[in-house]
Amino acid sequence: MPRGDLYPDIAPFETGLLPLSAGHVMYWEQVGNPRGQPALFLHGGPGAGAGAIHRRFFDPHHWRVVIFDQRGAGRSRPLGDLRDNTTPHLVEDIEALRRFLGIERWLLFGGSWGSTLALAYAQAHPDRVTGCVLRGVFLGRRTEVDWFLYGLRRVFPDAWAAFAEHVPPEERGDLLSAYLRRLCDPDPMVHQPAARAWSLYEGSCSTLLPSPETVASFAQDRTALGLARIEAHYFRHDLFLPPEGLLGNMHRIAHIPAEIVQGRYDMVCPCDTAFDLAAAWARARLTVIPDAGHSALEPGVRTALVSAVERFRRRS
Repeated sequence: MPRGDLYPDIAPFETGLLPLSAGHVMYWEQVGNPRGQPALFLHGGPGAGAGAIHRRFFDPHHWRVVIFDQRGAGRSRPLGDLRDNTTPHLVEDIEALRRFLGIERWLLFGGSWGSTLALAYAQAHPDRVTGCVLRGVFLGRRTEVDWFLYGLRRVFPDAWAAFAEHVPPEERGDLLSAYLRRLCDPDPMVHQPAARAWSLYEGSCSTLLPSPETVASFAQDRTALGLARIEAHYFRHDLFLPPEGLLGNMHRIAHIPAEIVQGRYDMVCPCDTAFDLAAAWARARLTVIPDAGHSALEPGVRTALVSAVERFRRRS
């Protein structure tokens, strides 16, 4: 997949490990201009981790970009650990990182679960947010989780069949419980195949057209374990969001400008969720990409995301 419309590859100018509660240690890095406008990248999943490609959505001459791996994900340790791993803990971690780096306010950039976490953080700390760039919006509602677990079979019956057939027929009425038991089993011979099946299912449904590169990235053992175990854990607990959900607290961020980028044919996080968010947010601009699915790296999506970030640059 050509990626010439992103900024060139860049190495971090600083990396570190930040101790958290319950034995968690957060990996973080900074890229771009050390004196630039601060921006925070929030990866998806939960549990997917960040990668080098995510540095390339930002002009390195202008932005001071902070990227980190959430608890249990990516380069943070321990991998796949569920202790003290909730949305409020992640919001606290972001604040701890902001204070540690001496940043007053920053732009939030997040897709899929990253959009969920961006909204949760912004609603908890609106005075620390200059704006939001969100993609593939996920609000963590039960209907959205049920769609992922069962509804996707209407569009990707082959991918769903492989996902469901990993567990015995008698357990397929509650796929989440069936998977969570296996994902939390201490035996790698049990949890790793389950993680791979879960992650391959998500990767197979993430692009408008088949993308072997995307599926291969989801199939890597470390990516799969963090993504599948933590995602299932969060799904079981309604994403650890307040009873009123994220839309119930939009008044807290009504003054914050936002750019929402959504693939028309996003099957992982269907388009109606982005429309629901935009309808509740007067200062949000919604851009629907007519020929894209869920992935941030599909051509129309990544171009729109870079443009959205640039519009915030001009606001500064």
